[in-house]
Amino acid sequence: MPIRDASIDDLAAIVAIYNAAIPGRLATADLEPISVESRRPWFNEHLPGSRPLWVLEEAGAIMGWLSLQAFHVRPAYHATAEVSVYVAPDAQRRGYAQKLLAQAIERAGEFGIATVLALIFGHNEPSLALFRSFGFETWGHLPRVAELDGIERDVLILGRRIE
Repeated sequence: MPIRDASIDDLAAIVAIYNAAIPGRLATADLEPISVESRRPWFNEHLPGSRPLWVLEEAGAIMGWLSLQAFHVRPAYHATAEVSVYVAPDAQRRGYAQKLLAQAIERAGEFGIATVLALIFGHNEPSLALFRSFGFETWGHLPRVAELDGIERDVLILGRRIE
């Protein structure tokens, strides 16, 4: 299962995987599907040598993706990145997210990243368990900052130093 840098030709598959997560109300604060065109600026912010966007393929199909993106635009945060990982619904529970996250942690130093953060809904137990299994700890708790279908939800900030 190769993991590689995403190309613009992968953007439709990346968006499809992301959009598939929206109805579950666990992984994203978007409430409606997004378009490929609206995601182009986000795609262009990812640079293979500093803030990569990777896809994991199996049998020529993209099963999941991971992005490392700037945490904040101010220069003092240059060594901190936010990580996001998504897996296609029919490919979940096969270890793909673990493979992607393991590579991100292993290679973070190549990109000058010393701290990795993840923002995860407090009710997203599978993602919380995944990140905690990689040594992420709760560094922040934002109570009731998101509203999903009339239910206020917490967001947890999980962090890990890369040593």
